[in-house]
Amino acid sequence: MRSIKIVIVALLAMVLTVPSFGQKKNFTLEQIAQNKFDNVEDYIFGPVWKSPTQVVVAKMESTGKREFNLYDLKTKKLEPYDPAKEKKENESVVSGMDKERKDRAAAFSATKVKTLQNVTYSPDNKKMAFTGEGNLYVYDTESKTARKLTTDGSDVILNGYASWVYYEEILGRSSRYKAFWWSPDSKTIAFYRFDDSEVPMFPIYDPSKAKDQILATHYPMSGEDNPEVRIGFADVESGNIVWADFDSKEDQYFGIPFWNSESSRFIVPWMPRVQQDLIFYSVNPLDGKKDYIYKEHQDTWIDWPEQMLFDKNGFYMVRDFSMWEEIYYQSFDGKTQKCLTEGKNWDIKLLKLDEKRGELYFTSKKEISTRVDIYKVSIKNAKTTRISTGDYSYSQLSLSEDFKYITALCSNCETPTMAVLLPTDGSQKMTVLASSKGKNFDSFNIALPKMLYIKTEDGYTIPGRITLPINFDPSKKYPVIIYMYGGPNTPVVADSWNRITSLNQWWANQDVIQFKMDHRGSGHCGKEGCNFMYRNFFSIELKDFIEWAKYLRSLPYVNLDKIGIFGFSYGGSMATLCVTEGCDYFKYGIAGGGVYDYMLYDTHYTERFMDTPARNPEGYKRTIMAERIRNSGYKGDSSNYLMLTHGAADDNVHIQNTMSLVLALQNMGRQFDLMIYPRQLHGYRGKQGEFSEFSDYRFWYRYLLEKEVPEELKNAFSK
Repeated sequence: MRSIKIVIVALLAMVLTVPSFGQKKNFTLEQIAQNKFDNVEDYIFGPVWKSPTQVVVAKMESTGKREFNLYDLKTKKLEPYDPAKEKKENESVVSGMDKERKDRAAAFSATKVKTLQNVTYSPDNKKMAFTGEGNLYVYDTESKTARKLTTDGSDVILNGYASWVYYEEILGRSSRYKAFWWSPDSKTIAFYRFDDSEVPMFPIYDPSKAKDQILATHYPMSGEDNPEVRIGFADVESGNIVWADFDSKEDQYFGIPFWNSESSRFIVPWMPRVQQDLIFYSVNPLDGKKDYIYKEHQDTWIDWPEQMLFDKNGFYMVRDFSMWEEIYYQSFDGKTQKCLTEGKNWDIKLLKLDEKRGELYFTSKKEISTRVDIYKVSIKNAKTTRISTGDYSYSQLSLSEDFKYITALCSNCETPTMAVLLPTDGSQKMTVLASSKGKNFDSFNIALPKMLYIKTEDGYTIPGRITLPINFDPSKKYPVIIYMYGGPNTPVVADSWNRITSLNQWWANQDVIQFKMDHRGSGHCGKEGCNFMYRNFFSIELKDFIEWAKYLRSLPYVNLDKIGIFGFSYGGSMATLCVTEGCDYFKYGIAGGGVYDYMLYDTHYTERFMDTPARNPEGYKRTIMAERIRNSGYKGDSSNYLMLTHGAADDNVHIQNTMSLVLALQNMGRQFDLMIYPRQLHGYRGKQGEFSEFSDYRFWYRYLLEKEVPEELKNAFSK
């Protein structure tokens, strides 16, 4: 414990440095409740290149008024700009939208498909592919003819349309279930064919409807059968299909594939059911034969590559098998592999490749795990140059056409967002183009967070973020509301600006401390930190969160009996665990949409981190929250209380998770609150979302502040 105590002494001094607010005004409760921060903060857009030497900078006041300026790199002047005068680009966009509407209507008429899904134009813009009723189609926009490329589509056979687990965990929700890819020469469509015949169907019941109460989803839970997948190559002229040389009966996963620039090879990432091996196969679309070009093994789990940049001979990708992320080059023929970066890089995002100068631009959390910086690396000698400057975190990046400059938004938790221009030569001469500070920003006392760090006994540095009340008095005792998530490599603590909202300003004006925290597996300590979670969910997370609670409890101004915590999804699971097993430290909690038994969650996500149930039965038993809370000290009274919420139509984390916990608490005779949201999915929106937000406020007032919700807040939610 000595290492933790040493850090706490240093941090305590920092937290006790109370800002001097001078003659500034406090926001009224009515202002905050109604989210009316007129001209306090502007919304700033990412700068846009108008030409190689001109940048458009735009921002919008809280009133809705927009301001546009044009920065000229030659004159170094920022002058007013009227985008309405630039008509050609807008006309082109409108024309393109009109063409798509007409093509969609013609394709619908030609195929009679009820719904055209994921309409995607070919690279030459002469054809469009789409799916419908389980089949893949192509429509020729010039000849006005359609071809049905597959014919076996059904409720369980899906051609070019993803099975649920692929949509959720591999292709991503942004794919909208799309599982087909045009070749660059517009002659071939590669697609995944999913067979859900053996995937168990999970019924989602909606009693709020009179009819159609059951939504049937083929959802494979841990240990159950996954969909069988085949990879096909459809020739759009002949309609012939060539199948890739994979055994669909093998227990396996396919990642997001890609074509080489010549359309001669299709690169397919592959993993077995136990996700410790990654192979990239190069498949010939003419005969389906495959060769491997890349292999990787890790003793815990492997994540799919998220990004790639290509040249004519290979591709650049990010891998973490060294326990930190680095950028690697891999040739298409499998003969060349090269590491370009070194050091404690994490959360690398590839930006652009300058093939002429042989430089690759990227971002990374290299300087510190809570901020994003900008870099370039030489492909020839692997020399890395930092482009960004200062203690800021950078986002919404855009390189100039000649690669000499980059624009970005930058901020930290105490500095409002700025639009900036940076040269890429490494001189770090930053030009501020605009700030999100509104006209009245300096007139008000605004609650701003500060970054904190603790070091665990075994040497891992973990960040937190604290926001003190506006009228902070270190001689008083304050309740605390903690937010966290807790899932592998999913941090919530970042040293970047959060917009001024009713939520973060309300509690600061109600004498409540707000706190965010992560743990060693959240993504601040490289893959080594994440690996603590392998086959062992709900263990190291709770241990590190308790260390944070001990830190908070060591502060003389924290009310030890009034520490609350909330989270959603994995955060809902952790909030429940903290308030039950960790009830000596966390007294109250709101848990939304949590997984309370990982036998009930999907195969790909769960088994990636937990291994399969057959190989790790004890690990899965430790995720059964009903069993864990039976042995906890949870009281279910005014000194220690939990509220559970769940969307009744949640297709991701099924409501049976919460029902299993409800049954356990009832059998224990422990009281709790429960709120079910009919027709809501994994998150609550619309009027029910507002209801949920107000319910959270009521909960904290009841248990942390022991008083009624103020009228100003009631009025804001009653409108």
